Amino acid sequence: MTLRIQRVRSKWAKTKVLNRSSDLRPYVPLTKRFNREMLRSMLDEHSMVYVKPDSGTYGKGVIRVEKTNEGYSYQIQKDGRLAATFDGLCEELQRYTGKKGYLIQKGVYLLKHQKRRFDIRVMIQKNLQNEWETTAIIGRLSHPSNVVTNYHSGGTMVTFEKLMSEHLSSSEISAYRNRLNKLGASIGRQLSTAYPNLKELGADIAIDTKLHPWVLEVNTKPHPYIFKILSDKSIYRKVRKYSLAYGGMKNKRSN
Repeated sequence: MTLRIQRVRSKWAKTKVLNRSSDLRPYVPLTKRFNREMLRSMLDEHSMVYVKPDSGTYGKGVIRVEKTNEGYSYQIQKDGRLAATFDGLCEELQRYTGKKGYLIQKGVYLLKHQKRRFDIRVMIQKNLQNEWETTAIIGRLSHPSNVVTNYHSGGTMVTFEKLMSEHLSSSEISAYRNRLNKLGASIGRQLSTAYPNLKELGADIAIDTKLHPWVLEVNTKPHPYIFKILSDKSIYRKVRKYSLAYGGMKNKRSN
């Protein structure tokens, strides 16, 4: 029996589908399956990487690993530690990864707002014409000492315009929003080539210090309620309208 709304847990599976698109490939950070030699290779090439569970949610289990002059540093949530040698680093990481499937992703040095890192959540939905549309964009400002930006890990939801105001003019922010709108719709179209019953997506987009957007991962069960905080209530109304149409949200007054 086919589910009405398809869910895909594996980050690796979704990444592979995105990389099949020559248009999207420049926006996907290099991602590999986690193993000892791949970790060494990627740290030698990129200095900073993220080690993340293949099917994790809410940023749980994400480890930031960095090669330093003194050895290696790694951070999980707010807990930062050092390892003098690569062998020591691997022993420490093994405690967290165990036998679970993990990935290694090239690290992106995020833009900051008031010295705090942030990324962008882009809501992508099937509209009433059954076409992919970017319906909402919001920023996620990290806790000052946390490695991830997720709300469940102490992150703060902030408007996209406010976060970008330190980096772009008003007209440039509007143009960049349009760029993210197009990127979101492209992500939806590409993933649906492999998963035709997808209806809604939440893309986590990092913007690096050169203002290049990177698709960190795509969630097939995004939380639409975060967009309630936006002052423009028409945005949440549209998100809710589309979600009700394909059965993502239940038609209750509390929604």
